[in-house]
Amino acid sequence: MPTVSSENPSLSILVPIFNVEKYLRQCLTSLMAQDYQDFEIILLNDGSTDGSARIAEEFSAAYEHVSLINKENSGYGATLNLGIDKARGDYIGFLESDDLMYSGALRVLMDAAVRYDADVVRGTYSYYWSLENRDELQHPYAADLIGRPKDYRADVRPFLAQHAIWDGVYRRQMLFDQNIRFLETAGASYQDTSFAFKTYAASQKTVFLDTPIIHYRQDNEGSSVRSRGKVYAVCQEYDEIDRWLAHRNNQSFEKNLQRAALISRYNAYLWNVDRIAPEFREEFICFMSKEFSLMDDAGRIDWTHLDEWRTLNLRKIMLDPKGYLTIRQRLHGKSAVSKAAFALELGGPAALFSAIKERKTR
Repeated sequence: MPTVSSENPSLSILVPIFNVEKYLRQCLTSLMAQDYQDFEIILLNDGSTDGSARIAEEFSAAYEHVSLINKENSGYGATLNLGIDKARGDYIGFLESDDLMYSGALRVLMDAAVRYDADVVRGTYSYYWSLENRDELQHPYAADLIGRPKDYRADVRPFLAQHAIWDGVYRRQMLFDQNIRFLETAGASYQDTSFAFKTYAASQKTVFLDTPIIHYRQDNEGSSVRSRGKVYAVCQEYDEIDRWLAHRNNQSFEKNLQRAALISRYNAYLWNVDRIAPEFREEFICFMSKEFSLMDDAGRIDWTHLDEWRTLNLRKIMLDPKGYLTIRQRLHGKSAVSKAAFALELGGPAALFSAIKERKTR
């Protein structure tokens, strides 16, 4: 069983909980099985109306290093901000209450954090289908990023990886010093987006590991990833990123952080177009067209920040959003063949070449 110092454990793990009784016991069992010592677990019950609170109470009563906070429902962001305020660890980590943690994951993360005196340590994850007992390992980071502790604020690639928070640990003092908080938008989703971006933008030493940390559950029907509402939630996250960047005084990395924010917003909006229910897609692509057009009119888009492929796509969206959507829905897909067909339809051989060129830079 982990041993926790009375005043300052090395690590605090925050577990936000809302109506996940089907998955919570398995989630917490994976956390209790960790071989890392000296960490606390804070269970944050955000007003669950099912049996989640009872399960959380069982674990908090059985384990000394587990505490439980029962609170009225206020949403994901507000709940995790409360957890950050209550945490005592030198580092903070997160575990979604429907996911599972790989054996030995915390030890791997904290060994790297201590060894390199890192502000942020990130591992990888697997997509997990419990009904099929199937995992698909993911490798989101370029090979030349792995195992090389450094300041990555001049490199746009980390900012374009999946904006998750649950496969890493973060220096608590950095979060407070840099005013890194979650956006408290009640009922919204993707509130880890701005948090993840801010941690990369603030970290002076980040370590990427090609070690799986989390089994990221894909078959939770109640997951926000599967929700077809909340169409504009991701937009609010990028508005928050812009707000946070505007209040920073970091001239050394300002241009690259602005570039990262622009490309990341563009990527996220197109991801959203592909994700949301078909009946919302035309509305959202028109919103995207108007928003980026207004940004351009205000001088907020530096086109030199965008590669040829993204420039072509964005200009098409701004000029004719409905026409662009028609082509995308007809041709764009996950296979290389469909992506090539989409590029050729969008702009001929030159567009295909620029798409291939952009792909090679990832």
